[in-house]
Amino acid sequence: MLQNRIDPFGNIIITKARGSWMGNRGILHNEDQKILRPFKLTAWITCVLEFKGRKRQVMTPNRYTELFFLDEATSFAAGHRPCFECRRKDAGKFKSFWLKGNPEYNFDEKTPIGEIDKILHKERIDRNKSKVTFEEKIDNIPNGTFVLFNNQPFLFLNQSLHLWSPSGYEKGIALPGVNKLTLLTPRSIVNTFRAGYTPQMALTRITSSSS
Repeated sequence: MLQNRIDPFGNIIITKARGSWMGNRGILHNEDQKILRPFKLTAWITCVLEFKGRKRQVMTPNRYTELFFLDEATSFAAGHRPCFECRRKDAGKFKSFWLKGNPEYNFDEKTPIGEIDKILHKERIDRNKSKVTFEEKIDNIPNGTFVLFNNQPFLFLNQSLHLWSPSGYEKGIALPGVNKLTLLTPRSIVNTFRAGYTPQMALTRITSSSS
């Protein structure tokens, strides 16, 4: 098995479970298909698995490293955003809602997506290459956001928490009796969700707690 699957922390992991989306952070592997770095580019994108009949050999030398996600919510938690080539409609919708949800940057529709990528990169990983998190009141957390609870990643959906795994989610549990939770999804993306963007979530892929 290859190390090419992404978890909600943005880590590149090994698993036999298949993904629903493909991601790109640049060339991360060597000729032996071993991961050498967590990223090469500041533009972390999420792509469809099939586009215009193109065929690729996974982890071809000197070509970008194909990464995979359980669902779009996971890709956003890791800090990726929709690709403007293979997902133009979604990318345009994401940018519009990002602008609406993050007015403090004074960006507009003419602002290059690279400027948004710069902000996302600061929100996803710190100088020590560690995952950036922040706290938010439970009442302000939108559906599709990932939170950290008991040191594990949970999807926040309809006032319940679903534990993530490479194969899917466990059945939801009630929210803990706290005022705030730690969020894994980058801040400006959470604002994008609040503004109206709803990420795809693998709600049909529910695993048993013993799996």
